[in-house]
Amino acid sequence: MSHYHIERMEHDYEINDVEDDMEEEFHRKGMGYSESDDDEYIHINGGITDTSSTQARKGKDIQGIPWDRLSITRAKYRQTRLEQYKNYENVTNSGDASAKGCKPTEKGRIYYEFWRNTRSAKSTILHFQVVYLLSNYSVLHWSALTRQQSEVLDVSGHVAPSEKHPGNLQEGFSQTQVSTMAVKDKILVAGGFQGELIFKYLDRPGISFCSRTTYEDNAITNAVEIYDTSSGAVHFMASNNDCGVRDYDMEKFQLSRQFCFPWPVNHSSLSPDGKLLVVVGDNPEGIMADSHSGKTIHDLQGHQDYSFASAWNPDGRTFATGNQDKTCRVWDVRNLSKSVSVLRANLGAIRSIRFTSDGQFMAMAEPADFVHIFDVKSGYEQQQELDFFGEISGMSFSPDTEALFIGVWDRTYGSLLQYKRCRNLSYLDFLV
Repeated sequence: MSHYHIERMEHDYEINDVEDDMEEEFHRKGMGYSESDDDEYIHINGGITDTSSTQARKGKDIQGIPWDRLSITRAKYRQTRLEQYKNYENVTNSGDASAKGCKPTEKGRIYYEFWRNTRSAKSTILHFQVVYLLSNYSVLHWSALTRQQSEVLDVSGHVAPSEKHPGNLQEGFSQTQVSTMAVKDKILVAGGFQGELIFKYLDRPGISFCSRTTYEDNAITNAVEIYDTSSGAVHFMASNNDCGVRDYDMEKFQLSRQFCFPWPVNHSSLSPDGKLLVVVGDNPEGIMADSHSGKTIHDLQGHQDYSFASAWNPDGRTFATGNQDKTCRVWDVRNLSKSVSVLRANLGAIRSIRFTSDGQFMAMAEPADFVHIFDVKSGYEQQQELDFFGEISGMSFSPDTEALFIGVWDRTYGSLLQYKRCRNLSYLDFLV
C-alpha cells in the first residue's frame, strides 16, 4: 500500500496580536467563576472533544471554537485576520507584481466535505489510516480507525543504526531536531536541522541507516522524497539549505548522486517517470533539471520571491510550484517559457502542494487558515476553499483520493482535520 505524508514546515510569519486577544478570551471564558462554565473549562484544559460531520451539520464549529461565548464573531475575526496578517517576504516588490496574471477562479465548489476533527492528533506526517506525527522528540503513529497512538521512534536521546552498511554513520546522533519527514511503503525517513538523515523500516525494530548530509552550519534538511527507481530499487532524495540535493540508494545504503545549485534548496520533486527534477529555493527563479546529471534544462521564471513547495501531477506533463509571493504557479513541461496558471492565496506563502493520485484535484496550503482545492480538469478555474484558524503543519490526500487530511498547529485548537471526497452518496452516512 502506498503511503502519503504531511511535511513539517517552517512558518516565517508573526502571529497577530488579535490572536493572543482571542486566546485570552477563550481562556477567560473557559476559566469562568461559575459552575455554568465548567464544561468550557474542561474544553480548554485538555477535555476538548472531537467534532463529527453530524455535529458540524447541526451548527457546531468544526474546530470546537465556542463563538457564541466570545465577544467577537467568527466573521469579524476572519476579517481581522485577513486585514492584519503579516506575510513574510524576502524580496521587496514594487506594487503587487505577484498578482499579475493570476487566474480568476470560481469559489464555492465542494469537492471534499468535512468529516471529523480529531483533537488528540496534532499531525505533521500522514499515511492511509495511520497518521505519523512529531511530538517534541517523539515520532508517533495514530490510527484513524482505533483513534489510538503509539511511539515509532524516539530521537530525544542517542539514535544509532543497528545494521552495518558502507554508508552508515555508526555513531548516530543525539537529540535530533526533526525538520521534515517522509513515509512510503513501510519506510520512514526523517531529516534534521543539522543535516541528519535517519532511515527506518516501520515493520522492523531499530534504525537501518544514519547519515549526515554536511557538517556546514547551514545544513537544515528542508525536504525528503522516497521513490522507487525504474529497476525497483528504493531511493530517497534530500533537499538541503547548503544548496545541495542528494540521492541515496537504500539498496546499497549509500549516497549515489549529489547536485549543487546556486542557492539553498527548499524543495525538490521528481517527475513520475523519474527523468526530470523540479528544484525551488531561496531564489525567485526555480529550475527544471535532468534528474541523472543535475544539469539545468530550463529556468522557471515568474515568481517574485522565494519558493517552498513543488509537486507533480501524476500525468507527468504538468507540475506546480508554491512561493512566498502568495501564488502557486502551474507549469507544462512542453512549454516552460511561462507558467500556464497563476493561483492566488489569501494570507501568505504557499507552503505545501498536493495532487490527488488520479490527477483530478490539486490542493495548496497557506501557512495558516486556508487550504484551496482546485479542479484540474476545469483548468484550475473552479475551487473549494477550506477555511479554519491556526498554523498549517501540512496536508495530504489519501492514495485512493477519498480523504484529505490537514494538520493544524495551535496552542489551544491544534488538531487533525479530515475531509472526505464527495461522491453523492450521503445516504451512507446513516450506516456509519
